[in-house]
Amino acid sequence: MKRLLPLLLVLLLLPACGPKGDGTSAAAKAELTVFAAASLQETLTEAGERYREDHPNVTLVFNFDSSGTLKTQIEEGAACDIFISAGQKQMNQLDAARPDVNTEGLDFVASDSRFNLLENKVVLTVPEGNPAGLHSFDGLRTALEAGNILLAIGNEDVPVGQYTQEIFACYGLDEAALNDAGVLTYGSNVKEVTTQVAEGTVDCGIIYATDAFSAGLEVADTATPDMCGQVIYPAAVMKNTACYGPALDFLTWLGAAGGGLPVFESVGFTSPNS
Repeated sequence: MKRLLPLLLVLLLLPACGPKGDGTSAAAKAELTVFAAASLQETLTEAGERYREDHPNVTLVFNFDSSGTLKTQIEEGAACDIFISAGQKQMNQLDAARPDVNTEGLDFVASDSRFNLLENKVVLTVPEGNPAGLHSFDGLRTALEAGNILLAIGNEDVPVGQYTQEIFACYGLDEAALNDAGVLTYGSNVKEVTTQVAEGTVDCGIIYATDAFSAGLEVADTATPDMCGQVIYPAAVMKNTACYGPALDFLTWLGAAGGGLPVFESVGFTSPNS
């Protein structure tokens, strides 16, 4: 019997999770590491707290940053059970089922777990009082071309920055020329851009509607899908997770009307399926 004690202790200490397809349920004890776009920080944290009320055996560890940075961290081997991106590109680059985008043959996404979780909007937002008097993207183009405004945008590896590039292309604006003219500032994620607008260090910024709502910023205009496409947040379980069952359960709950979806809807997210 004494010989069995060490083995029993080891078994008790092991997490009650197993690989994909082992039937593990959300009732099992699990610690889930969730990599999520910075624009989800407030809402996903709140949703996680609500989930934990009914799932006390599940511990949630969040890592919020730009989707491009998170994609790189996953690619470099960071432990991650769930990835929620603010753009399809970053998820596609990790998904072997999307070879048209995933040119490096990366295989991190459990493709059958992947779905579109949320939809957002891209907006032009201004500091309190709107000192530059901006009221539309048309007006922004005129001000940028005149060189008498300072606009904050996301870096090119950040989804909100990529949506901004689409808006520039729609208006025939040359980002490099605008940058050389000194009318652009950059942020490494949407939160940094939002902060620049909130602090009034810039005349305006291009961010997500939900970040503008959370920061109490005035929205001057909202980009249409024709200007920058749909802003879809894909979510998926990662292939290397040891807790596939609990991870999939949490993701499913997040997108459910009776689960986490109302938390996201309260700040302006919508369901892509609505």
